[in-house]
Amino acid sequence: MALPADQAMLRAQSPPLTVDQAVKQALAKYPAVGVSQAQVTAASAGIRAARTAYLPRVDAVGQVNRATRNNVAGLLFPQGLPTISGQTVEENSMANVWGTAVGFMVSWEPFDFGLRQANVAVAEAARTRADAAVARTRLEVATLAADCFLTLLAAGQTVRAAEAGVERSEVLLRVVGSLVQSKIRPGVELSRARAENSGAKTQLIQARQAVAVAQALLARLLGLEPGEVKVAAGHLLELPAMALQRSGLVAQNPAALEQDSAVEEAKARMKALERAYYPRFGVLGSTYARGTGVHSNGPTMGGLNGLGPNIANWAVGFTASLPIMDFVAVRARKESEAARIQAETGRYRQIVVDLKGRLDASFAAADAARQIADNTPVQVEAAAATHRQSMARYRAGLGTMVEVSDAQRLLTQAEIDDSLAKLGVWRALLAVAATQGDLQPFLQRASQ
Repeated sequence: MALPADQAMLRAQSPPLTVDQAVKQALAKYPAVGVSQAQVTAASAGIRAARTAYLPRVDAVGQVNRATRNNVAGLLFPQGLPTISGQTVEENSMANVWGTAVGFMVSWEPFDFGLRQANVAVAEAARTRADAAVARTRLEVATLAADCFLTLLAAGQTVRAAEAGVERSEVLLRVVGSLVQSKIRPGVELSRARAENSGAKTQLIQARQAVAVAQALLARLLGLEPGEVKVAAGHLLELPAMALQRSGLVAQNPAALEQDSAVEEAKARMKALERAYYPRFGVLGSTYARGTGVHSNGPTMGGLNGLGPNIANWAVGFTASLPIMDFVAVRARKESEAARIQAETGRYRQIVVDLKGRLDASFAAADAARQIADNTPVQVEAAAATHRQSMARYRAGLGTMVEVSDAQRLLTQAEIDDSLAKLGVWRALLAVAATQGDLQPFLQRASQ
């Protein structure tokens, strides 16, 4: 059995995760996916429950009682009072006897004008919607995991550029210190160099803070501790070679499919309501036996007579019923469902419009990101040349401290922009894939 320390060591030695592995682990560990899958299970159980309406209903009853036998003639509306059978008695008596009853009641609806099938269709539509909700949740979790992965890589690249900036500022600090000590440069330049060095260190601290925050966000999705999160860049620090597939189809996005399922579910409920106001027919059958401790002519038998059933009956029948006054309620429910169908349909159209707008914006962002990534190497090369020249001029006494400081900051920023530009292209590709509803093209590009 591994000790906690051994488990921590094994986790620390685990290989870094690629973006594809991070997405798969997030889908396996993040609770929101499990919640959606549980809703699918509940919806599937609802279908099975709806199908049980086709089965006959069988009720078994049994009772034993000790009661008086006073019976009076006259009508009494049903209101939950115990019923009594037998001849009426002329005088009130507290004499009591045993009574028993056992039996079975079977009822079955042979036809229903499609009502049960409509209710099953409602349950199936609910399951389809739950399946669509799972797909939407999985897409959201996968997109969030990939985005956090890219954010962590970007933060790491910023740290590297900031570390290079700190090294350059320390080199400048040593150069300025020696020149000031030799009385070649005024002491104010040493103060400026120290300020630039402190500023570079502050930038590095902020970059490392961004890494820690990104690790915490990704760890939340992966079910890990922040310190356990390690990522492998793979091809994400390179520009993707393949061009974007400019498709404007967003109807297959899980969010659109889920809302389309909501529309179909509302329509299924409307069909069920259309079949609700029909006569209900039933086939009934019953067999039962009763026991009583009293004779039909009045005298009681005494003892244990009545504890066992001794008289049996059976019956079969056919019933028809129509809830006449339910027409108003059914009509109101149909009007409510029709309004819901309109609302769900309008919401579906809105989602499609929003997704189309997001897709167009994602394509525009991808084009701009690619152009920026093509331009940043030129920016880095020019900034590096400016830094070399400014340092050479400063050492030769021709340049100023301000020129060198500006050149160093320009170079650090250019390196940060260059490292983030490639990730910016990948982030734009992720946005396109997420809006189209399928991350596999993005993950395949990242792993090629």
